[in-house]
Amino acid sequence: MRRARTGIKRSGTGLAKSGKPPRAKRRPRGKAVTRRSAQAPAAQREAARLARELNEAREQQIATADVLRVISSSPGELEPVFDTILINATRLCEAKFGHLYRWDGEAFRLVAMLNTPPALPDERRRAPLRPSANEPLGRMVATKRVVHVADAAAEPAYKKRSDPGVITAVELGGIHTLLAVPMLQDDALIGALTVYRQEVRPFTDAQIGLVTNFAAQAVIAIENARLLGELRESLQQQTAAAEILRVISASPGNLEPVFQAMLEHAVRICEAKFGQLYRFDGEAFELAAGVHIPPDYAEFLRQRGRFLPPAGSQLDVAMRTKRVGYTADMAADPTPGSPARLGGARSAMAVPMLKDDRLIGAIIIYRQEVRPFTDKQIALVQNFANQAVIAIENVRLFESVEARTRELSASLENLRATQDRLVQTQKLASLGQLTAGIAHEIKNPLNFVNNFSGVSAELIDELIEALRGVTADGQLRAEIEDLARTLRDNLDKIAQHGRRADTIVRNMLLHSREGVGEHRPVDINGLVEESLNLAYHGARAEKQDFNVTLARAFDPAAGEVHIYPQEMSRVLLNLIANGFYAANQRRARDTGNDYEPTLTAATRDLGDRVEISIRDNGTGIAPEIREKMFNPFFTTKPSGEGTGLGLSISHDIVVKQHGGTIEVDSEPGAFTEIRIVLPRTAARATEPPGRT
Repeated sequence: MRRARTGIKRSGTGLAKSGKPPRAKRRPRGKAVTRRSAQAPAAQREAARLARELNEAREQQIATADVLRVISSSPGELEPVFDTILINATRLCEAKFGHLYRWDGEAFRLVAMLNTPPALPDERRRAPLRPSANEPLGRMVATKRVVHVADAAAEPAYKKRSDPGVITAVELGGIHTLLAVPMLQDDALIGALTVYRQEVRPFTDAQIGLVTNFAAQAVIAIENARLLGELRESLQQQTAAAEILRVISASPGNLEPVFQAMLEHAVRICEAKFGQLYRFDGEAFELAAGVHIPPDYAEFLRQRGRFLPPAGSQLDVAMRTKRVGYTADMAADPTPGSPARLGGARSAMAVPMLKDDRLIGAIIIYRQEVRPFTDKQIALVQNFANQAVIAIENVRLFESVEARTRELSASLENLRATQDRLVQTQKLASLGQLTAGIAHEIKNPLNFVNNFSGVSAELIDELIEALRGVTADGQLRAEIEDLARTLRDNLDKIAQHGRRADTIVRNMLLHSREGVGEHRPVDINGLVEESLNLAYHGARAEKQDFNVTLARAFDPAAGEVHIYPQEMSRVLLNLIANGFYAANQRRARDTGNDYEPTLTAATRDLGDRVEISIRDNGTGIAPEIREKMFNPFFTTKPSGEGTGLGLSISHDIVVKQHGGTIEVDSEPGAFTEIRIVLPRTAARATEPPGRT
């Protein structure tokens, strides 16, 4: 081109110098120069076009890369992607402003705009856009193809003033040339990308292709966002399910935290405002858990308690049909229910909790705006409802296993106690047989000792009487009489100790006697009263000066106890007699004081047990003696007044025969209290064979 321009200048210069036309022989050369000069502007235009197209392609590539960068840097976020698409589309297409719409199958919803005239956004945002067939967007919906309008003011719909949408676009938006490109996914319309010029200047094919490419990128971004949303939703559901399973495993037998966790996840994932979980016992519903319940509605639920749902409500539908009860707008009901009036609920759904096709509860969640729940959200809450049913069944099984375990543990304890009593009974039987044998063996020589000591004493008396008739000097007679008296005293001591030994043998035989009497229910207050009277009158008969104040504190609820009454009467008589003895000992010691001997007998109901206490205000028992007082043959009484078997026998009867306990509380010089606790249904002791 540079040479061509140079040639043109030389040619022009030559003509200027000579002023003559070129020679004929040079005409061909002149023609060649003229053709080169004519081709030069065309080449320049071509080069400029190529440079312009190259620049446009570069800008389009930069714009495409920019959109892809925003898509990759904003996963799941469509707003920055849509804004970037509109910025590049309007800039590269030299448009005044642009819109991006989402299509829901019935109407367009404006989701992004750029540089829109102020008067137009209010009109576009006021309600979903349902274009008529005369509008460009309406034609695009019908054909799913690009609609290119050179001048909207020249459209018949505007000239005839027949379409408000076209009139609004021209008069409020100042639109003349516009381009509407469909956003298609698998040949399904999901949106539209529109760019506008406020002057009449049609878009080029390259610009139309560019906007089409941007529309395809918007579809990719929408699909990516959908897939990512589904992935996040699935992850949320899996996380929620795992969290609920963790709460179930961490709270065996406790449904409250499980229900609370389920409801919280259901409300959050379904983008609801608040919710409740109800239990149904076959007759009425009862609130089991609640999340974010508005205060007025929460107070209403607290005061309502158990209830049956109003006819036609979501809960009523779920109860009757055992299917999901759903309401799009509760406020539209002629008589809105309490969730709408007190909680501001609009959209709501109730999902039944079914066990073997039997209603056991329901989950109900609410939104405070009119926005239907999706099928996925309903399925999610149904899954939570199924988990709630599983949790309820797990708790039932857990409680059943625990109850059975408690029963088996109690049976095992009873078996062990019975086994222990049988072992003790066998030991007592063996000891009784041994004691009876020893006692019988001792009884015969003891009888001889007692009998011959008595006979010998009589013989001594006769000998002394006979010696009185014998003549002897005074000193010899005195010595003989002194020896006789000494021998008589020795025989009296032998007889005294023989009688004590005989008492011990009789007690040993009594301790080992055959049979334990009848095992039957006995009024415990009556038994204690009878034993108290017998012991008192027996003590009075033995000692005329005996006097003790008797006090009674019987619990009317003590009732009956299954015992061996003869055996327990022996125990009470022994304990009361010991109390009388301690009180008399203190009276003898404290003669100068205003001491009043008192013995108190009391009973007390302990549910499955009953307590009997015998308390005296006698001499008390020292701690070192309390440790030995139930040992056989241990006694603190003077020789001849106690055998040391009474408390030992009482301990065996209470503990080993009746499975009870016996405890002693005492303060030396102040009091002694013996408490017996008996089970109301003590196992019957087995009588061992061969007991004598």
